[in-house]
Amino acid sequence: MITSTSTLSQLQAHVAQAELTRGFLTQSAADKCLLLGEEMGELFKAIRKTSGLAIDPESQVGDVGSELADILNYLLAIANRYHIDLGEAFVSKEAVNETRTWTVGPAS
Repeated sequence: MITSTSTLSQLQAHVAQAELTRGFLTQSAADKCLLLGEEMGELFKAIRKTSGLAIDPESQVGDVGSELADILNYLLAIANRYHIDLGEAFVSKEAVNETRTWTVGPAS
């Protein structure tokens, strides 16, 4: 059982089991990427609503937290397709990022 204090590894294992139970294992990584893209659009729409930008009143808009959770679900599913421990990949990438410097370019 997952809870709000579950680790990333536990969440990733949960997604793997949920996909098996729900019959989603036939979806390829490319399928998951397309679904992830849809969820990104839904997140953008939810943020647009909270930012006060005009939206179609007939349009269904989720909340930011729910859309972020959907995105995490797809990220974990994609990581599972490639047998990547996303927690380990994140830590490894952050070690690289910590050695980099960024500068702000001129405003255009």
